Amino acid sequence: MSDAAQPTIAEVRAAAEAVKTAIDRHLEAVSSPSTTDDPAVFSAYEQLAAAAITYDQLLYEAYDEVTPFEVPGDEGAGGYHGPEQPEAISVLIRRDYLITDPKRLRGQAERLDSSLTPGGGPGGGVNAAIGVVFGEYEPDEIAARSEEFGLEEGDSTLWVAAAEPTEPGEWLPEPFENADPQLLICRFDVSEVYDDEEPED
Repeated sequence: MSDAAQPTIAEVRAAAEAVKTAIDRHLEAVSSPSTTDDPAVFSAYEQLAAAAITYDQLLYEAYDEVTPFEVPGDEGAGGYHGPEQPEAISVLIRRDYLITDPKRLRGQAERLDSSLTPGGGPGGGVNAAIGVVFGEYEPDEIAARSEEFGLEEGDSTLWVAAAEPTEPGEWLPEPFENADPQLLICRFDVSEVYDDEEPED
């Protein structure tokens, strides 16, 4: 074991409880999928894998022991099946927002585009305001300033997937048609469902 601060017994137990919870969620997802490629099954798989890895790491750091199983990688049914050295990658981003303050959103848009009808009349409604704001600011800036724009952040995900090189404009008509989980190199999800829960005594 290293000389770094070791995980506490409570941290290891909390990680074990997280694995148990993830197993239950995974079993629930696979036993009642809504479609053949139910995204809930894939999400539950990813959560279980992450929880197992965390527990394994903490167990090793605290007790110099490991679990008797490995999280499947390329060889797993839900794992990566793409090339070892992809020629290109696709970065797929989804961010959801609630429109909590339409007046504030329109106000921001009107300051950017004087052609919008003040107060949200014809030509100055929420849809027009969204177009102006998202046309002016980068997605990361909107995420950082969402409250300022009358928005509330919901779930978000970022996928980095292996891809074949394409010609300019080739996939633009249907940009998300070929989002294949088996070409996924890594992903980053932000959601309240992943918030740490206080372990029960």
